[in-house]
Amino acid sequence: MTNRLLGDLPTTIFEVMSELAKTHGAVNLGQGFPDSPGPEDIRRAAAEAAVDGDNQYPSMMGLPALREAVAAHYHRRQGLSIDPAQVLVTCGATEALAAAILGLVEPGDEVVMFQPLYDSYAPMVRRAGGVAKFVTLSPPDWRITAEALEAAITDRTRMVIFNNPLNPSAVVYDRDQLQVLADACLRHDLIAICDEVWEEIVFGDPPFTPLWTLPGMADRCVKIGSAGKIFSLTGWKIGWTLASPPLTKAIAKAHQFLTFTIAPPLQAAVAVGLAKDATYFSGMQAEFRRSRDRLTAGLRDAGFVVAPSQGTYFLTVDLPASGIPMADDAFALLAVKEAGVASIPVSAFYDRDPVKTVLRLCYAKKDTTLDSGIERLAKARRLAAG
Repeated sequence: MTNRLLGDLPTTIFEVMSELAKTHGAVNLGQGFPDSPGPEDIRRAAAEAAVDGDNQYPSMMGLPALREAVAAHYHRRQGLSIDPAQVLVTCGATEALAAAILGLVEPGDEVVMFQPLYDSYAPMVRRAGGVAKFVTLSPPDWRITAEALEAAITDRTRMVIFNNPLNPSAVVYDRDQLQVLADACLRHDLIAICDEVWEEIVFGDPPFTPLWTLPGMADRCVKIGSAGKIFSLTGWKIGWTLASPPLTKAIAKAHQFLTFTIAPPLQAAVAVGLAKDATYFSGMQAEFRRSRDRLTAGLRDAGFVVAPSQGTYFLTVDLPASGIPMADDAFALLAVKEAGVASIPVSAFYDRDPVKTVLRLCYAKKDTTLDSGIERLAKARRLAAG
């Protein structure tokens, strides 16, 4: 016997496409990880901490040095006034999401989510006994409207889960859009789980603004961050939540029965990384911008219609506008099996009624990988067109 709620779920699309990429020797522009090793100074700090530091159980809440570094980082970078006691260190942002949902959702609570959405949201809400409600966003701008949001909210709604910058659409929401969400949260007394892991992979148009900073929102936001995204160390799985003391207490109670605590050498190294000055972040953003522009230009030259990428590791392709008469999942399979390039169909990010016209590609790759991916996608386009 198995738990049908989770046991009957399909394998995540990221695992499926990465396995297909290995099987077919494909260039992997699907799963969102860079093909660089990450900053050497941070990796060396982890090695030194493992050899010379304490490797026994650290505090459940996280190393004090890391919690202090997280608070200081957000003060410098986003102007937030955070007490380190409001920081909880988790095993990546996915565990942060799970702990926040399990700690704050009671059976019967409704939780509003925006689709396309990260694929852990709805299963965790249901596992907590909550009821998943969806607001469907549409390409090309993926905008949130007050009318659609209000239609999803009832007197049983407890929270909203909001991803900004939005994976997979690569949109950064401006202050006007954030105000729509804040107004609804204040009007209906909702908690907002803010999945903001891509907050440093942004290009300034529009600038990234935390929902936390809007009037009345600091005490009702759970802000989630990720060292894996900030430092391109996705395998380290170091994340955190920021929240008011009552919310943090509830989230910590769930965290203690999920992972309890996280490898101390990695926590110590992330604390070192968060002390980096603004030049690190501007340099990182410039490098990602260059890679984004290289993939965008190459795809457009090959006949693809590419949407602007305002943030994340990703950009999206409009398949019908690119002359591809196939659904996104069918084209993704053709591309990996017949042309040797892995991608992610955006329809995989929907719980129901998916849009099947958009393909997501990861540009956080070496130039040679991007160039090979462009060549192979062009071949897939020719095959799809017949």
